Amino acid sequence: MNEVRSGQRRPMGSRFAARVGGFVPGLLLALSLAACGSSSAPESFDLSASSVPGAPRAARRQIVVAEPLATSPTDSDRIVVRPTPDTLATLKGAQWVERLPRLLQTRMVQSFENAKLSRSVGRPEAKIQADYSLASEIRRFEIDVAGGEAIVEISVKLVAEGSGRVVAAQIFSTRAPGSANGGAEAAAALDLALGEALRQIVAWTASRL
Repeated sequence: MNEVRSGQRRPMGSRFAARVGGFVPGLLLALSLAACGSSSAPESFDLSASSVPGAPRAARRQIVVAEPLATSPTDSDRIVVRPTPDTLATLKGAQWVERLPRLLQTRMVQSFENAKLSRSVGRPEAKIQADYSLASEIRRFEIDVAGGEAIVEISVKLVAEGSGRVVAAQIFSTRAPGSANGGAEAAAALDLALGEALRQIVAWTASRL
C-alpha cells in the first residue's frame, strides 16, 4: 500500500451497519485492464447503482446531480484504505473504472432513475430547467483496516437553483464488513456500503421535491 499521511482525525458521523449475509451476484464487475497473461497492470472495479425498494412519492420538481467534491487521495481512481486513524493509503494493484467522484455521480443518477424519477433528475450538462441541484461531498470512501469494515460517508445538500439557498442538508454514513486483503474484497465491501447510502440519499431527496 502507498501511504499518505492525514492530519485529520476520523470524522464522526451517524453509524449505519449495512449487514449482509453474503455476496450478492451482479453487484461487482471486475474488468482486467491488462492484456491476457499480464500480471503487472491493476485490476479495475466498478460500483453499482441502487434499487430503492418501493418507489418514493412522485417528484414535482426537477434536479441536477452535480459531481461530488472530494480531496486526495479519494479524488482519484484509487481504492483508499485507512491502516491507522491518522494514515491513508491506496490499495496496490486495484483501481476504480474511473475517478471516484465521476463514478459516484453516474451511479447516483442511475439510482434516481431506478426509483422511477428519471424525468426529474439529470446531469448539469443536460441543461434541463432544474429547480434544485444536488451538491455532495465524499467525506469518506475507504476500508478501515483496524475496524474490518468499509465506510462510506457522503454529505449532501439540496440547493435551490437561482438563489443558491440550501433547502436541506444531510450526512449519510453507512458501513459494511470488509477487508483490504485484495481489490475484489475491498471493492465488494465498498459497493455494499455505497448501495445503502444511495438508497437513503434517493429516498431523502425525493421526499423533499
